[in-house]
Amino acid sequence: MLSTAQAQERCEALVTRAVRLGAEAGDAIYLASASESVAVRLGALEDVERSESEHVGLRVFVGGASASIGSTDLGDAALDELASRAVAMARAAPPDKFAGLAPQDRLLQGAPVDLDLDDPRERAPAELRTMAEAAEDAARSVAGVTNSEGASASAGRGIMALATSHGFAGSYSTTSHSISASVLAGEGGGMQSDYCWRSTRHAADLRSPEEIGRRAGERTVRRLNPAKLKSGTMPVVFDPRVGNSLVGHLLAAISGASIARRASFLLDRAGAQLFDSSITILDDPHRLRGTRSRPFDGEGLPTAPRALVERGRLTGWLMDSAAARQLGEAPTGHAARGASGAPGVSASNVVLQPGTVSPAALMADIADGVYVTELIGQGVNGVTGDYSRGASGFRIVDGALAGPVAEFTIAGNLIEMFAALVAADDLDIHRGIDTPTLRIDAMSIAGD
Repeated sequence: MLSTAQAQERCEALVTRAVRLGAEAGDAIYLASASESVAVRLGALEDVERSESEHVGLRVFVGGASASIGSTDLGDAALDELASRAVAMARAAPPDKFAGLAPQDRLLQGAPVDLDLDDPRERAPAELRTMAEAAEDAARSVAGVTNSEGASASAGRGIMALATSHGFAGSYSTTSHSISASVLAGEGGGMQSDYCWRSTRHAADLRSPEEIGRRAGERTVRRLNPAKLKSGTMPVVFDPRVGNSLVGHLLAAISGASIARRASFLLDRAGAQLFDSSITILDDPHRLRGTRSRPFDGEGLPTAPRALVERGRLTGWLMDSAAARQLGEAPTGHAARGASGAPGVSASNVVLQPGTVSPAALMADIADGVYVTELIGQGVNGVTGDYSRGASGFRIVDGALAGPVAEFTIAGNLIEMFAALVAADDLDIHRGIDTPTLRIDAMSIAGD
């Protein structure tokens, strides 16, 4: 793996080659990662894995057309061939009036802000194994746990560099540390499983293996002997583990590309009051040690914190440069890049801000409802907003959690669901998209 400085130099050299060969404009991206993980099951070592990858991608523009190409060979001869092929491909491609680099006057100027994304501490395989064993031991020690699907611990490092032909060059490095455990409870057809995991940029921020394991075991045992729900209409409360998926549907709907294709249930709703005025959703790419933090986007534009929803009102779309041109607006610094192809759109660290009541108070007036801890399937229509997903969780009876329930479906429409959403105060930031406990009244339940 190259250093950040070496990776940036390789990208700049590749763009220079492409321009020399006839490209009118272009950009190059370098992505590399290295990770190590150790998995155990039933106290025995099950797997040790080491993976490394590095990739350079080149995008060029010729006569209004563009082409993208990538390679894992970073030698000078390979880069020469890469640039030559990319230019030839662009000359044969159809023109696209919306394609192009980001506006030059909007590029990040100066050095990228330091977001403390790189932890110098390294974990040896022996330490990772000890962590995984501790997590599994803690999970299996919970009364009622009968078997294990295993536990794992991992550590990794990544490099990202980007250079454009019109003046941007930048790079940064990241690290990751994670631990997970998954166990089983019960026997035969009544067996249940659940898990717990955490991932952080710095090792010091990771929860202890014992806590991860204990939570996995307790969650699993709580699911034993689920009952069925009767069909009807009732309040639904979303555990934070699944509530963040609702925000994920919002993010997909406010992508500039979706709006430009007229393929979003939020079409023509920019600035609309979607939520109650108590709801604010923030996107913060500059959170220190954030799992999705980044100093610049996939086109070299600066990133900045932004309210996506402010006091219930949608503030606008998330746009890369191509979508912005289609919509006659400005890019928002949300372009995201893979190893090849044109940029897409991605938010960073997204948080639905907490409300003012505890989860217990949020449920206190629910005589008959359901608390959802797991969602199954992908039954969401991004064009109409129709929502229907399998679920499991716990009954809510007279304001308190009762026994586990499973094999039911919750349904509604995201426009109506957003308008009815109420948040509790138990926000815990660690996922990338985070919410507190959420309540939505009058959802349709299909059960027995």
